Amino acid sequence: MFLTDADLQSIWLTARLAGITTLILFVVGTPVAWWLARTRSPWKGPIGAVVALPLVLPPSVLGFYLLLAMGPNGPVGQMTQALGLGTLPFTFWGLVVASVFYSFPFMVQPLQNAFEAIGERPLEVAATLRASPLDAFFSVALPLAKPGFVTAGILTFAHTVGEFGVVLMIGGNIPGVTRVASVQIYDHVEALEYMDAHRLAGVMLVFSFLVLLALYAWRPNGRK
Repeated sequence: MFLTDADLQSIWLTARLAGITTLILFVVGTPVAWWLARTRSPWKGPIGAVVALPLVLPPSVLGFYLLLAMGPNGPVGQMTQALGLGTLPFTFWGLVVASVFYSFPFMVQPLQNAFEAIGERPLEVAATLRASPLDAFFSVALPLAKPGFVTAGILTFAHTVGEFGVVLMIGGNIPGVTRVASVQIYDHVEALEYMDAHRLAGVMLVFSFLVLLALYAWRPNGRK
């Protein structure tokens, strides 16, 4: 068989993680990007820096602090335990939370750029037609920012697929639960199963190339 059952399981888990993370970030990241694109608040700089922090922060550092926060003695861990949900580390949903934080700038920054590119004129025209700010956002801003949403979705999904340090720190290496494709490749290499590692890594390489190809193919269309 080209890929082992464990490899296929890790690929499915990775796709599920990336899909859920992207959907959550569409909901959470859109209002943040809109605020950053429109506000003149002095807090724009600090909040923008916090959003971009995962771009420069080592994954192990982010994973460490998330582990402390979601652990049994952390504020998030105490809250989830009080709700009868247990703790999030070493669970699939713990991976989702970690991935949302780690991929946040890959969603917010393309959307912010798309919203800023719209300018004031279309929204002013909508206002003269008595559209409320909410109506203008959904009927004017969102359609005009469609290329930004496509770019943000592709980058967020692809970045989540490629995660290693954060998912290993938060999720460990539990088959069928937290062992995503990047961790599975690491396991193959650690066990000196280089051919299996090569096959799975090749699949991820082809996927990454296709993602970038789709992204660059879309961008010219988005400028028309």
